Amino acid sequence: MNKIYYKDPYIRSFKTELLHQGTDGQERVFAVLKETAFYPTGGGQPHDLGTLNGVNVLDVEEVDGEIRHYLERELDISDSKVSGDVDWNRRFDHMQQHAGQHILSAAFEELYGYKTVSFHLGKEILTIDLDTADLPERHTEEAERLANTIILENRPIETKWVTAEEAAHFPLRKQLSVNEDIRLVIIPEYDYNGCGGTHPSSTGQVGSIKILEWERQKKKIRVQFVCGRRVLKQLQQKHRITKELSKLLNAPEQELPLAGKRLIETGKDLEKALEAAKEALLAYEAKEMASSAAAGESKKLINGIYQERSIQELQKLAHLIAGQSDNAAVILVNETEDKLQFVCARGQLSEINMKELAAALLNKINGKGGGNPQFAQGGGEKLMSGEMLLEQAVEIAGQKVN
Repeated sequence: MNKIYYKDPYIRSFKTELLHQGTDGQERVFAVLKETAFYPTGGGQPHDLGTLNGVNVLDVEEVDGEIRHYLERELDISDSKVSGDVDWNRRFDHMQQHAGQHILSAAFEELYGYKTVSFHLGKEILTIDLDTADLPERHTEEAERLANTIILENRPIETKWVTAEEAAHFPLRKQLSVNEDIRLVIIPEYDYNGCGGTHPSSTGQVGSIKILEWERQKKKIRVQFVCGRRVLKQLQQKHRITKELSKLLNAPEQELPLAGKRLIETGKDLEKALEAAKEALLAYEAKEMASSAAAGESKKLINGIYQERSIQELQKLAHLIAGQSDNAAVILVNETEDKLQFVCARGQLSEINMKELAAALLNKINGKGGGNPQFAQGGGEKLMSGEMLLEQAVEIAGQKVN
């Protein structure tokens, strides 16, 4: 098959003949052409998109030596002539990104000896994995600076088909993965690399390169970056976000980090104040409930029912009440939209076993929970109202008191 994308990656439209159509094991319709300008997925570069006779091309793969164009529907077989149109914006974006990857990988290797062991061209960003366990920030800055210098010099990007013997005479950046039909992509006096992807004819067409971030991946460093039009897209996105933050924080761009830090610190102070206020309210609530028990009563049952209250608050409340009433047994029930919860605690002199009380209540609501003789809690299905569960809890506790 004649691969037009190798002859000239700038060709966007072409005419050819339909050799045959078929479906694969996933019932996807595909067409095989006499020649094609559609690049199939491979070498880290995604496939082209476009149309054949107006029918959308959804995927392109090379399978068993033939390039399959997976289509939205079958082509009309009454005419074997096919007109193809490649989505140029997608193709040129891939050309920019792939060439930019070559340039950046070569920069890391030339400056610091970091070899690129893998490459992925994604929809929004690119990544390369460098064979190093550490990447200082100044190394990324210097590699980015060198890469953009190579772009500004507008060096030619050449392709050359060679034999394995001929390839041995070039200073290749990495070992070849094939022994025949070897295609070299060359930036003279900078980078020599075996590659089957599409690239622009000069480094200047890459536009620019910007490293976004990097992180450790096992024993490698994964670098995220963008090239060409994607750099402008990133800049526009970050500029829009910066403007919005400036308005929200009422601060100019250069003062945003300080304004954000102040906001976080203020938020933390407010959280602390709110937590202190909650603790004070709980302490007051516990004191009121403890003092409401009949004076002089030797054995007390202090109870309450609540709606949509956090179980953590009820735990604290039960502990506080029990701490102020040595003879008291505390039973608190919480009712939510679809479940019932409870906590129970006892003062130091109370003889009611809270673990046993909780077990009895859990049986009534198909619940789960646990605890010890001093404190227990649980929750289960809403098989009755909160009032009914509290009544049964008080009845059981009263029997144990008697």
